[in-house]
Amino acid sequence: MDEELVETDVPTVGERLRAAREEKGMNLEDIAAQTRIPQRHLESIEVADWDKLPAQTYTIGFAKSYAGAIGLDRAEISEQLRAEMGGQRSPTAPAEVFEPADPARTMPKWLVFGTIAAVIVLVVLMSWLNRRSLDQSDEPATVATAPAQTPANPTVAAPASTAPAPVATPAAQGAVVLTAIAPAWIQVTDQGQTLFEGQLAPGQTYAVPATAAAPLLKAGKPEALRVMVGTAVAPPVGPAGKVVSKVSLLPADLMRGGAQPSGAAVPPPTTGQ
Repeated sequence: MDEELVETDVPTVGERLRAAREEKGMNLEDIAAQTRIPQRHLESIEVADWDKLPAQTYTIGFAKSYAGAIGLDRAEISEQLRAEMGGQRSPTAPAEVFEPADPARTMPKWLVFGTIAAVIVLVVLMSWLNRRSLDQSDEPATVATAPAQTPANPTVAAPASTAPAPVATPAAQGAVVLTAIAPAWIQVTDQGQTLFEGQLAPGQTYAVPATAAAPLLKAGKPEALRVMVGTAVAPPVGPAGKVVSKVSLLPADLMRGGAQPSGAAVPPPTTGQ
């Protein structure tokens, strides 16, 4: 009888866990948040209500996590609980369906459906790209046959004879516009009279007056200028890095190319014979 009384005085696992929890000033909500175990399972462990708990393996695991959270020996709690459940566990308990300790860890349905949809879209996209690559691989064969027939065409010889024909004459009749592609200082004169002198910012233009009889250009950085005669781009007005002066700005002279010699006064095309 004395031995039986001694045995009944030993606190159960649930009592030990509850006592240690209360000693630390924690409630079941704190333990559930820390261990990620549903609070109802923690309550069932404390009151030894085995019928409301999942299988023995999971219940022992819950108890060990509970013990670790409040500073008790996990192995000792595990052994004692296994002994308690061995004699008191209902024979129908193992048939219970285990509910995951942390429902947040289960994969949401929207994620499952989203993954399936993404796989389907990926398969469709790969099939479309494969079809497209096969279609494109057939195109070069048809394109390659077209140039092969051009040498037999007698009309190809005609442009060869007309290629050397000068095309500067129509463009030489257009307006002359100086455009700065970088900061450029220029001076434009006409028969000793200064028409413009100053710095052109990048993108700024100066149009030579159509009334100028013999306009001449002086530029500090010829490479910073783009000269347009009508819709045509004239050759550079001088070598890069050198100051040029007395460059004729008449359309015909510009399209012939090159800066005028420093000793040249008025370009020959503007003088009467």
